[in-house]
Parts: sequence; structure tokens; C-alpha cells
Amino acid sequence: MEQKEAKKWFLKCIAILTLALLFFGFSVFFVDPYFHYHKPYSFLSYRLHEERYINDGISRHFDYDAVITGTSMSQNFKTSEMDAYFGTRSVKEPFPGAGYKELAENLDRTLTRNPNVKVVLWTLDYNGLLRDGQWQQYESYPTYLYDNNPFNDVSYLFNKSILYHGVLPNISMTLSGEASTTMDEYSSWERETGLVPILATYHRDEVDLNVTTSFGEEEAKTVTDTIASNILRVVNKYPDVTFYIFYPPYSICYWDARNLNGTISKELQAEQRATELLLECPNVKLYNFFDQYDIICNLDYYCDDAHYNAQVNSLILKWISEDTGRVTKENYLEKLQAEREFFLNYDYESIYQ
Repeated sequence: MEQKEAKKWFLKCIAILTLALLFFGFSVFFVDPYFHYHKPYSFLSYRLHEERYINDGISRHFDYDAVITGTSMSQNFKTSEMDAYFGTRSVKEPFPGAGYKELAENLDRTLTRNPNVKVVLWTLDYNGLLRDGQWQQYESYPTYLYDNNPFNDVSYLFNKSILYHGVLPNISMTLSGEASTTMDEYSSWERETGLVPILATYHRDEVDLNVTTSFGEEEAKTVTDTIASNILRVVNKYPDVTFYIFYPPYSICYWDARNLNGTISKELQAEQRATELLLECPNVKLYNFFDQYDIICNLDYYCDDAHYNAQVNSLILKWISEDTGRVTKENYLEKLQAEREFFLNYDYESIYQ
């Protein structure tokens, strides 16, 4: 009799556990906080966050014909401004801290899934030109969200973190009447800007002086391989898409560090090699804003030596829409020479007086 009761108790526990797991999995499937299965429901509010979890879902299920992508330098773009300037229906897919490889792989998936995309705005981080093309900052990714394998979706459907950080906040927002995060707000930030916050993270006496300052065959090969295996691979695969690619305008403090360790000429040579490769692509429109001295020398726009605030993102969209800063085969050497003269001869000590 006791054995029979124990068996009933065991089966009852298994049934309860199974029902709980099914309810758990169905909740994640129904709310789908990272849009793995479906587009947002109109009756639910969604918190857009955790870019490496949600960007792939945006690619899969949102309605759009243009994409803004890049590192943290793209976070403060507003899709509403993009659409006003270019007549598009855009989405934003930033990847803070990403290397070229991660951005290219995501964009490749995006363009494969949505053949209606005609415009891509892509930040090409200057400090990545001399990195290995396979470099990436993060070791682990939610790859179960990126593929079409239904079996590894158990990592999504039965993930406690996704329930706590995805499903429950969305339900809470819905019940409280809070609106969904807009695409303009998604991934954007506001931080204190100016020399004081910049000097909290940028220390002149800690600049690495033990670096290679020459640009030789090895460096040229690195730039070529990095651009070809990532940027050119995607650009050439989608010839009907127009790629607006730009070098983000880092602050004068970024160039101060390069002046201290003697790598300005090396970086400009890397830029020249990358530029020459990109200008061979007829569907690329390349832009450089390092001659916008009113911006790069005004530290009130920057929270550190590289990251500008949303005002600069808005200006970049305006400049590109007006074709300001366009780099062509006819002017790229002249623009490079102007950069070289300005950054090699700038009075960097005046920044700190």
C-alpha cells in the first residue's frame, strides 16, 4: 500500500513539474520578449534592451526597409530622423563593443531574411581597422536565437533569466500602462559630457607607448583582410543595397593619445588602405567627418575620448543626407592630407589648460 501511494505521489510530482515547465515555456513563447517567434503584439508593451538578444528578432519580424547598425557609436541614432531624411522605414541594431565580424554576420543574416532592405547605415569604427578580422570582444552569444534550429530553443523557452528579465518586465509594463520602448529610445544613452568626465577614463600618463608606429606589409595585410572578410563580403553579396558607411568622428583626445604614442601616421595609412578598398564598391557611399573641427574639438559633445552624444548622431544623419563629408576617389587623398596636417600639428597641450 505504501509503495502504491509513493508511486502516485511521484507521478503527481512529475505531472506538476511538467505542467509548470509547459506553462513556463508557453509564457516565453507567447510574450516572446526577444521576438524569436513573432513580431510584437499590439496589446503588449515591450522593453527593448539587451542588444545581443533582441537584434536578431528585430531582423526577423519587424517591418523595415532600412537598417542602422554599428557599435556603441550608433546607439544614439534616431530612426525617426533617418526616416525623415531618407524616406525609409528603418530599424536600429547596435552592438556595443562589437568587432567587424560580429556586425557583418548580423547584417548578413538581416539582409538574407529581408530582401526589401534598400539602405544600410553602418558605423566603421576607426580603432578596428588594424585589428584581426576575426576579433570579437565577447566569448559567448545567445546563438540559439540566431539560427533556425528548433531543438536548441529549449535554451530560450526554459531560461530563467529570460523569464525574469524579458517576460515579467513586459507583463509589468503592460499592466501599468507603460508604453513600449521606441526604436529612437532603444539602446540610446545620456551621459555627462565635457573634459571632466573624459579625464575620468582617459589618462594621458597611461597611454601605451610600447606600440608599433610603422605601417608595413603586415599592417596593410591586416587592414585588407579585415575589410575584405567582413565589410566587402557583405557589401558585394547585396549589390542592390546602398551602404552608407562612415568613420565616426572621435574627439581630439583620441588623437592626443595617438600623438603621444606616435601612431597618427600609422592610423591614417590604415584609413587610406580601407578607403581605397571601400571606394571600389559601387553600392558604398563612404563618409569621413574628421574635418568637422567644431565638433571633434568641442569636448562638450563627448563623454570620453571617442563617444559623442545624441546631438552628433543627429548631425551625422543630416550631413550624410546632404552628402557632406563624402569621400570619393577624386578627393580621398586630399582629405587624408588635410587630416595628417591637422592632427600632426594640433596644439594638444591647449586642451588641458
